[in-house]
Amino acid sequence: MTTNSASPQVVLANRRPPIARRQIRSVLKHTGLCVFVALMIYPLVWMVVSSLKPANEILTDPGIIPSEVTFENFKEGWYALNQPFSVFFLNSLVVTVGSIAGNLFSCSLTAYALARLQFRMRRVYFAITLVSVMLPLHVLVIPQYIFFSQLGMVNTYWPLLIPKFLGTDAFFVFLMVQFIRTLPRELDQAAWIDGAGPFRTFWHVILPLMHPALVTTTIFTFIWTWNDFFVPLIYLTRPEVYTVPVALSSMVDSDSGQGGVGMLFAMSLLSLVPVLIFFTVAQKYLIRGIATTGLK
Repeated sequence: MTTNSASPQVVLANRRPPIARRQIRSVLKHTGLCVFVALMIYPLVWMVVSSLKPANEILTDPGIIPSEVTFENFKEGWYALNQPFSVFFLNSLVVTVGSIAGNLFSCSLTAYALARLQFRMRRVYFAITLVSVMLPLHVLVIPQYIFFSQLGMVNTYWPLLIPKFLGTDAFFVFLMVQFIRTLPRELDQAAWIDGAGPFRTFWHVILPLMHPALVTTTIFTFIWTWNDFFVPLIYLTRPEVYTVPVALSSMVDSDSGQGGVGMLFAMSLLSLVPVLIFFTVAQKYLIRGIATTGLK
């Protein structure tokens, strides 16, 4: 008596969907992705096209094919606020670079203390840091403004930079703490045996190994600070100290009409260039840093 048993390969082949069905699924999936991508990039395409349209056609002709291409919006928008728009780019660059330096300095030191040093209430301080991540920024705006106003720092960049050097960005502190905890403690013990103190151990042993976490902090700080509108709007009221987002908001008012919209689109397009360049250059470091620090 013989029994016929199908091989595992035959059984798996029979369970697979037909080739035509797989192709249909693939076509539908890619079609849906293409539609989703088109919906996502349409606002950007519309802004680019609108910046090249005459000012009187931006709101009356919503199509993406302009009847006339002009660069007047760029010319007028560059000097719309009685000074070159490069001044606002420079202001944003100063605030962004200062914020990056402050976060790298303060958050790395705070993270090292919370992750490696032993002191009383260390866990309590770390818990307070985590709770502050969930605290809305708007809750602190009024007391911070009163504090900096009494110090005479309104219309300066100090209210935007001083908190960065005090380790107030708890998100980056948490990110670095998680990364430092993955480093072997034997490195610290070897440094202590050689006579290194806490700061020397941090500077010569821990900090060079924190490269992925530092790069991730740099990238996110750059993007968030460059695009920040709310905090600079509160502290900066003189046009000569405006950052790019505040300057863009000042281009459209009750008297500018459609011309203000055209200048707004043109300068908004220029303001995206530094972010796109920075993100393109740092993309591989961002992916590596997210994967290494466990941010995902």
